[in-house]
Amino acid sequence: MIKDYYSSKLNLKYIACLWKGEIFNMKFTKMQGTGNDFVVIDDRENRFLGREKELGLKLCNRHFGIGGDGILIVRQSKIAQIKMVIINSDGSYASMCGNGIRCFAKYVWEQNLVKEFPIKIETGDGIKEAFLNVENGKVKEVTIDMGTPSFEPKKIPADSCDEIVKKKLEINERTYSITSMFMGVPHTVIFGDLEKYDVKEGKSIEKCSIFPEGTNVNFCEVLNKDEIRIKTWERGAGPTLACGTGSCACVVASNKLGFTERKVKAQVPGGILFIEVKGNKVFMTGSVEVCFKGEYDI
Repeated sequence: MIKDYYSSKLNLKYIACLWKGEIFNMKFTKMQGTGNDFVVIDDRENRFLGREKELGLKLCNRHFGIGGDGILIVRQSKIAQIKMVIINSDGSYASMCGNGIRCFAKYVWEQNLVKEFPIKIETGDGIKEAFLNVENGKVKEVTIDMGTPSFEPKKIPADSCDEIVKKKLEINERTYSITSMFMGVPHTVIFGDLEKYDVKEGKSIEKCSIFPEGTNVNFCEVLNKDEIRIKTWERGAGPTLACGTGSCACVVASNKLGFTERKVKAQVPGGILFIEVKGNKVFMTGSVEVCFKGEYDI
């Protein structure tokens, strides 16, 4: 059951779930970053510890739940100001999500859970820093230090002795030239005319045996030295309107291959992201919005 609700000190500052007999009445916030949408839950009291997969499957269902590409769970952290747990729409765990962490940063700031700049967020890929553009008390834009990419096969992980850069991969009677890396999560980039690729081709590449834990798949078209277009098949979620880590992976790969500069505008189906490679780190900037708030009995 979903009902609109308006904020109170209780749902903003304390718990996300109230006990009603055998049912949790869970407060949630639906958010989106460049069209990549998430259900955000405040679970600092660990009410849903151990039920993450169930929540992901139920809440992300677009017909019988709230709908989303994933859920973002707010938890206490012993090593940072706050902790983000990401669950994909298929119930699987994700160590990092670029658009998700932008939504998360806006949420914890506006709910007064964290009030220090930059926000240090614990993720499955370590501590990430979020820099906020705040106007009239509202977060309009977030820049994330996405960390350092790695082409090391063991890090991705990938079953290869050498870096996977412009390597041929044959699947379903089609040959792809792939470049793979770890950008918080595994990513594979395929360059070319986007019109020649169906994003659903990513499903077979995601599950290719060379990637024991699967891979996200990004089809990338270079428009010029400063601009690219991307469509992504996300591991555990399928086609999405945007993928932050994927956009970063595309810029890292295109810069490595000499296709683009280090500061690039990335066009995704859900909007625009700005990616910059600084030294050995990658920074991503993009807008983020609250769609609606509500309650869900689970």
